[in-house]
Amino acid sequence: MTINEAQELIMEEFAAFEDWMDKYALLIELGNSLPPLDEKYKTTSNLIEGCQSRVWLQADYAEGKIVFQGESDAVIVKGIISLLIHLLSGHTPQEILDADLYFIEKIGLKEHLSPTRSNGLVAMLKQMRMYALVFRAQETERGMKTP
Repeated sequence: MTINEAQELIMEEFAAFEDWMDKYALLIELGNSLPPLDEKYKTTSNLIEGCQSRVWLQADYAEGKIVFQGESDAVIVKGIISLLIHLLSGHTPQEILDADLYFIEKIGLKEHLSPTRSNGLVAMLKQMRMYALVFRAQETERGMKTP
């Protein structure tokens, strides 16, 4: 499934609810479905700066794709990181870097978050893109080396 196809599914899910309390409940449900992050990844280097709550993000590179894992100590934020992981995990660094994440605007997520949570959302996306940049650079470096 492409990133855009996943965004369309997310927008459909959120469109089923008109009331933002129901949308928050959906976010909480998504967060609760996120597998717990292994304690070994709950390090200061995996903490995302710019988030009011604690959010850990682990990124691994396997077979040309990035696999994200994450967790937060706040239920809404855990739902947001779950959404982003669902959307971006399993894609190539270039796909992540090229992605236009229009679903955030379309479902009204940013405007219904407190300013600190909104900043946290931006920080999470920035960190995910940063991992993609690093892994893409490593791909390029490996591609340039002759065996």
